[in-house]
Amino acid sequence: MYAIPLGDDGAEMCPLEPGHAEEFAAHIDRGRAFIGRFNGLPDLVADTEAARAFLRAYAEKSATGTGRIAGIRLGGTLVGAVVLRRLDAALRTAEAGCWLEPAAVGRGLVTRAARVLIDWAIEEHGVHRVEWVVSSGNTPSIAVARRLGMTREAVLRGSHLHRGERHDEEVWAVLAPEWRAARPAS
Repeated sequence: MYAIPLGDDGAEMCPLEPGHAEEFAAHIDRGRAFIGRFNGLPDLVADTEAARAFLRAYAEKSATGTGRIAGIRLGGTLVGAVVLRRLDAALRTAEAGCWLEPAAVGRGLVTRAARVLIDWAIEEHGVHRVEWVVSSGNTPSIAVARRLGMTREAVLRGSHLHRGERHDEEVWAVLAPEWRAARPAS
């Protein structure tokens, strides 16, 4: 099992597989209300079996090159994740996303993990365009898109139905040449 350090605070990015279902379900339970404000994941992951099914779906996406999930750990505890919800090798596009439980917010964890994931998608998988689709009310996630150097390209008015309420969504994106140009010199 690999772990990628995300900084000096003990944060790391690691695989999430069906065998992590119990831990994943506990993580979702800790953040259920907070995560569920803009993300439907807590409605899908109601228990350990649903967590296993969700992680199995991402394992299949990873095996077929159509998506990926990676956990974010802080002090050994699973506190969030970053995902490539879809990855299209033919079009060389991907859609990234994330979530965190409340105890982990404000530490830059999503930004650091998303940088690793986007870098992998662009440099290892040949992706040309990475999108970040976010509810217009989700200001922390919009701030992440900005920190990642993404450009807001559109507002899709009333496009997302979440828990019976319509939300505007924003589409942010970064292209591979922009990503490489903004990367710090090593």
